Amino acid sequence: MEHIAIDLGAKESQICVRSADGEILEERRIATRPEKLRRYLVGRPKSRVIVETGAEAFWVAEIARECGHDVRVVASMLAPSLGVGRRGLKSDLRDARVLSETSCRVDLPSVHIPRVETRRLQSRLAMREALVRNRTQLLNVVRGYLRTIGERAPKRTAEGLIVELREKLAYAAEQLQPVLESIEVLNRSVKTFDEELKRLASKDELAKRLQTAPGVGVVTSLRYMATLDVANRFANGAAVGSYLGLVPSDHSSGQSQRRGSITKAGSPAMRAVLVQASWAALLSRRHRNDPMMIWAREVARRRGKKIAVVALARKLSGILFAMWRDGTDYDATRAAKVIPAAPRRLVLNEDSRRSRHPESVPA
Repeated sequence: MEHIAIDLGAKESQICVRSADGEILEERRIATRPEKLRRYLVGRPKSRVIVETGAEAFWVAEIARECGHDVRVVASMLAPSLGVGRRGLKSDLRDARVLSETSCRVDLPSVHIPRVETRRLQSRLAMREALVRNRTQLLNVVRGYLRTIGERAPKRTAEGLIVELREKLAYAAEQLQPVLESIEVLNRSVKTFDEELKRLASKDELAKRLQTAPGVGVVTSLRYMATLDVANRFANGAAVGSYLGLVPSDHSSGQSQRRGSITKAGSPAMRAVLVQASWAALLSRRHRNDPMMIWAREVARRRGKKIAVVALARKLSGILFAMWRDGTDYDATRAAKVIPAAPRRLVLNEDSRRSRHPESVPA
């Protein structure tokens, strides 16, 4: 089997082809375009194609698979350990040579390659997130300006804020007119995305099932599906929590054992929506008697609300995984059990030990 390493670039990519015994058969540059790469790969015998993770990696991997090749997408953080950039010598030609040479000697691990529909959903969610982030920044500009003239922004939605400004603070609205117009455009764009995502979720049985869990709405369910892609690549809910960066970091050596704040590995956007869903569930009266909420309130009493919400987000990620794996709706009786209150002395010791790590969660 030949080994084809492709060092991807925005405009051009470097290719290095080696035989099974490591001999270089071909080196060339090629335009990083789907039609060019497809034309090249379809003419090669069945080979192993190696690329590093990056913006172009997954569509290149998809093309290579369609052409009948065995594809390995190597994590970019692993590349230095393979010899990429060794001794400060790094170029496209060297990188392609190192990847192809390593593939001849080692069965390189590959990151998960998401399906095409999953990547499209990720793109739509990322676009919506960018619009919401920009709208928030502009709203902060409005609030900051109002403070400079001795006024306070009302705690309303973006649309309500603009209406009240124009009705009660016309002179401020005139000064902020370009910003307000931009916010209105972003509002319409976000609303369009929300309607599109609602339609997608209404047609997907898994998305509707995940929304039976407390606090989980359209965006959370779709973001969860887009992040995991397929459930069977995880062993259990604990593995999902670790993948999403919701488990405590561990700094242990010898007899010393110390846990810190959560690792924050994986997708920040996924963690953010899970934490938001946890806040919504914890503050909701509808789920007040849910065993999982009772457990979270007990954690909040002992450790504080912020730690409890992160712990609830981790538990929620595992529950959503179980619902996906088993094909079942949310069952409150199985979701959690009430944790008995800890003795007061132990609570104080625990609080003092964790006081420097407000984001840490119980093991």
